[in-house]
Amino acid sequence: MIDKLSICTASQTRKKTKYHKLAVNFWNCCYSSRLLILEPGLPVQAARGKLTEQVFHLIIRLITMTISSVSSVLTTKDKMGYGIGDAASSMVWQTATLFLAYFYTDVFGLPAAIMGTMFLVVRLADAFVDPCIGALVDRTRTKHGRFRPWLMWFAIPFGVSCLITFYVPDVGPTAKIVYACVTYTILSFIYSAVNVPYCAMPGALTLDPRERHSLQSWRFACAFIGGLVVTVIGLPLVDLLGQGDKAKGYLFAMGFMGFLGVVLIYCCFFMTRERYLPRSDSANSMWSDLKALSKNSQWCIIVIFNILLLTAVVTRGSSTIYYMNYVLLRPDLVFTFIITGMIAALCGAFFSERLLGKFDRVRTYQICLASFVFFVTTIYFIPPSQVWLIIAVNIVFGFVQNLTTPIQWNMFSDVVDFQEQRSGRRLDGLVFSTALFAIKFGLAMGGAVVGWILGLVHYQPGVAAQTPRVITTINLMHNIIPGVLFTCMLLLLFLYKLNSARVNAIALELAAKRAAEEKMDASKTI
Repeated sequence: MIDKLSICTASQTRKKTKYHKLAVNFWNCCYSSRLLILEPGLPVQAARGKLTEQVFHLIIRLITMTISSVSSVLTTKDKMGYGIGDAASSMVWQTATLFLAYFYTDVFGLPAAIMGTMFLVVRLADAFVDPCIGALVDRTRTKHGRFRPWLMWFAIPFGVSCLITFYVPDVGPTAKIVYACVTYTILSFIYSAVNVPYCAMPGALTLDPRERHSLQSWRFACAFIGGLVVTVIGLPLVDLLGQGDKAKGYLFAMGFMGFLGVVLIYCCFFMTRERYLPRSDSANSMWSDLKALSKNSQWCIIVIFNILLLTAVVTRGSSTIYYMNYVLLRPDLVFTFIITGMIAALCGAFFSERLLGKFDRVRTYQICLASFVFFVTTIYFIPPSQVWLIIAVNIVFGFVQNLTTPIQWNMFSDVVDFQEQRSGRRLDGLVFSTALFAIKFGLAMGGAVVGWILGLVHYQPGVAAQTPRVITTINLMHNIIPGVLFTCMLLLLFLYKLNSARVNAIALELAAKRAAEEKMDASKTI
């Protein structure tokens, strides 16, 4: 009889972690959706609310199907393995961000105007290549899954491309320009071939939204460690290996970074396992997938959201040296300002799931965005003489900002699930590649904004004393303009409907669907 059945107690459930987490997620989903109200540990007859026997058996069936479909709980090995992959990408990305422009102009001998044009053209081309790679990833079917094979295929080309990009050929000026354009394009495209499937992988590793949040926390903690390693040892390694020859030093140092990247990518490949392979959608063209995705309002929102976010972040980051040199008049503290911010960011990413995982992600993100606006506005009004107070507020800002980074990337996975629920088509690769397109577009916009504004106020390079107008503009660019963009992001999230309750409900529905598919496939093989 149904009145003799009871839900397992919390203490019993915790003995089997995956069942406990699944039960907790199911409870949150049901409570938030107002489908029923149950409490772990209570017998059914003591459960609050009226529950018919048919509904009860349906719930039990859904739980059973969810458990049998796929294990959503990740081990520390899974999370560390996934995080290591972004440490590899971050090492190369940080290398290109910090050193490549200087290398091209002062070591390679590339004219600055040509370098700037090359960066713009290649980045825009790379942004449009991302959706093509994403479409190919969605159609990949191997014994290793859809995403991990790309890491295996492109790990070595990834390291080699890093090496050849920092090689100075003994040729004429025209041939050098051609070489730089070709090698930088290869590096950018291969980076995309690794990064697009890597970013799209969480949906194949786990179905649990909370586990995906934890996964992203590990990812960005490892990414910041990788970036920190490059920042701290990059130039000393160039000097050590070059022994006065910068061309040789950059070649060996960046070759070493590329080698580490290859090793870490293979570690990511071997330490992770894709648990779900959806049915093939190869019959649909990329344009058909894009058309289906364009009808997804939540996808449109996160694309705009990420353009605003990266424009704000890059505008603030690109103006940091100008801010330290001309507003605070402390060029000696540039390294301190950047490193302390990076360490705070590392801590924020690592503790994100522990501090924010229990709360609704959308409302939490809005509260954090409001705090962003508060922090940057506060920094704007602090007198430049209070430099250590500014650094302290910036540390808090960096910590809170990167509490939200795992949530930001979790939103992409949520949109993938939402797209599968509404259309039956799972487009991990395309969703994440278009998200990367938005991020790269935001990166380009942020860099352009800094250049445009400095040109507008007649900034003079190399002049120690800038005009008051230039100094005020740099302060605005470092703090108030990002604050305005953060405010736009906060308002945009009111249109974003994939809150934690809805995401949990979608995850449960998709788990039941996958269990039914597995049962059907198993019956066909009998």
